[in-house]
Amino acid sequence: MKIFKRAKQSNKKLKKVWRKPRGLDNKLKKKLKGRGKMPIVGYKKPSSIRGTVGGKKIFRVFNVSDLKKTDKKGILLIASGVGKKKRLEILKNAEKQGLHVKNK
Repeated sequence: MKIFKRAKQSNKKLKKVWRKPRGLDNKLKKKLKGRGKMPIVGYKKPSSIRGTVGGKKIFRVFNVSDLKKTDKKGILLIASGVGKKKRLEILKNAEKQGLHVKNK
């Protein structure tokens, strides 16, 4: 995966996270040689890989009945709004079915 660097990242106060260059005279915005690359449409991943983790599809689960809608090959992701009691039920049922849960 391509890592894009922030313009003027040598400044200690700036974080290394990508931000779009917005200044009038910004060299990165003007796409001058040797200043780094900006994210463009061509860097997108193939549609078959997009939205997967390690080639496996992610299923978001809110309750026990959502386990029926998932594939055996997929990865479960329990929603953040699910409480402790319901989370334990989901984990117990997922273990019985042999499903992998990402956020235990």
